[in-house]
Amino acid sequence: MGDIAKDIKSSFKSDKLKALINLKYTANWLNSKENEFFKPYGISPQQYNILRILRGAKKQVKVQVVKDRMIERAPNATRLMDKLCDKNLIERTRCEHDRRVVYVQISEQGLALLTNIDKNKNLSFLEKLTDLEALMLSDLLDKIR
Repeated sequence: MGDIAKDIKSSFKSDKLKALINLKYTANWLNSKENEFFKPYGISPQQYNILRILRGAKKQVKVQVVKDRMIERAPNATRLMDKLCDKNLIERTRCEHDRRVVYVQISEQGLALLTNIDKNKNLSFLEKLTDLEALMLSDLLDKIR
């Protein structure tokens, strides 16, 4: 099992400070793992998030809805969607009545990619947690926010 004090060769003035540093360190570690995981699929974690949102919507939605639902609020969400369109993973449609409004929906190719990603169980680090520990961790993170 990891130990943040040993990993970063540091001591902490309080357990709360240690928890904060550990949370930030772990978030960075998870981001790195996430980037590694999605690289073979040719998408970024943020693009995966957009595809996941669109799959859940089950219909075309406004671009702004996608932006509002993103886990990581990306100021470059439009550019991310442009790249997904270029890869034929999503489809974009302008509103007939208001050209400023743009709708997006996941394509069949995008759904197929997500199905392929869903089959990949390469998240072994999550297996270190029991279901109860995962629930407790989620509850603690909710409490912090």
